[in-house]
Amino acid sequence: MRILIIDDEESMRHMLSVMLKSEGYETVSFDDARRALSSLDAEDPDFILCDIRMPGMDGMGFLKALRERLEQRTVIMMSAYGTVDNAIECMKLGAYDYVSKPFKTAEIVLTLKKAEERERLRRENLRLRDEVEKDYDISNIHTTDPGMLGVLEMVRKVAGYSTSILITGESGTGKELIARAIHSSGERAGRPFVVVNCGAIPAALLESELFGHVKGAFTDAHRNKNGLFQEADGGTLFLDEIGELPLELQVKLLRVLQEGELRRVGDTRAVKVDVRVVAATLRDLKEEIKKGSFRDDLYYRLNVIELKLPPLRSRPGDIPELASHFVEKYGRRFGKSVKAVSKEAMEALVSYSWPGNVRELENVIERAMILEETSTIRDVSLPITLSGVHEPFQGLSIKRAEEELEKELIARALEKTGNNRTKAAQLLEISHRALLYKIKSYGL
Repeated sequence: MRILIIDDEESMRHMLSVMLKSEGYETVSFDDARRALSSLDAEDPDFILCDIRMPGMDGMGFLKALRERLEQRTVIMMSAYGTVDNAIECMKLGAYDYVSKPFKTAEIVLTLKKAEERERLRRENLRLRDEVEKDYDISNIHTTDPGMLGVLEMVRKVAGYSTSILITGESGTGKELIARAIHSSGERAGRPFVVVNCGAIPAALLESELFGHVKGAFTDAHRNKNGLFQEADGGTLFLDEIGELPLELQVKLLRVLQEGELRRVGDTRAVKVDVRVVAATLRDLKEEIKKGSFRDDLYYRLNVIELKLPPLRSRPGDIPELASHFVEKYGRRFGKSVKAVSKEAMEALVSYSWPGNVRELENVIERAMILEETSTIRDVSLPITLSGVHEPFQGLSIKRAEEELEKELIARALEKTGNNRTKAAQLLEISHRALLYKIKSYGL
């Protein structure tokens, strides 16, 4: 680590240089803040130790100049005239920390070690963010299907605008993946991407979750709380299962989309928000409008751009590449040496109808990667839901057999009802909530 020292006292510069070199740091010193500022690019230090009181440009002036130049530097201020007010003013101007002279060697080294750890975490955070953004980059969504290629072309066209988008398609077709691709490809990339499943939050809590509340708005409102719209301010709010949104909340959502402002539960003031809304549904919203369960004005406000995702069964040519992608993904995650899918297993994957779409395919490959003991996924590692792949469950575990049968029955019910989960729950003779849990549990 390279440390830049700025202090008008030669003895202090010498003492710090000797001390820090003994701790393994490389140092460069300046007695003038202006010269240090002009040499920043050439010296490129990791951290800066800067005195506050100096002739000419002082420490405060140095911090202000850094801010004006938009320099992201970790600066630790030093002063023999330390006061709380000085420390607070330094922090406001962007200093990382503040130490008072005279200080012990351990004190300055500890401060630098903390700064190193913060810098390490910052870089790791940037690396992870880059990886996440790479995962959702549309160039990494591989397909040869004309329908999906059309969707990706539309994503490229609309990503830079803040207009509302409605993504439609069956469960498991990748609606959230496309929503994230829209977010990460546009000017809001790097800002919050907040996901809300409108069907998973009880209606009584949904208003508070979306719009927030003020203290005393209801019995358990012990403090003010921002809603998910405010959490997504400047970024994107992904409203999954928008067809499940109660009518009374559809009115409030429409107001936010039209006015760019919301009112927290119990509040009398409106709060401005800048949020791009991407909604998704597997329902036919036009049919819901006819039934009176969805507002037509909200539908047209959301449906400025509609992206229809084709089901996996209509694009079998994508299955081999998707399967290979999931093999690579879970090979890295599980540390497995499985590298490919056998010819027989791939034939079974391609011929299956995939009622759960891409999500079900990923679930099947993940399961096979866990069970497979060779370098290639064989058909015997695939579940019995892929009809005709292999004989019915051969083990003696009643629990495993029940799980396999339950998953197959749910898949059949979803396929029979066109992925209408309410009707599927009725056919299966279980509650709608229980079905939602099992769909998520089995990756359907």
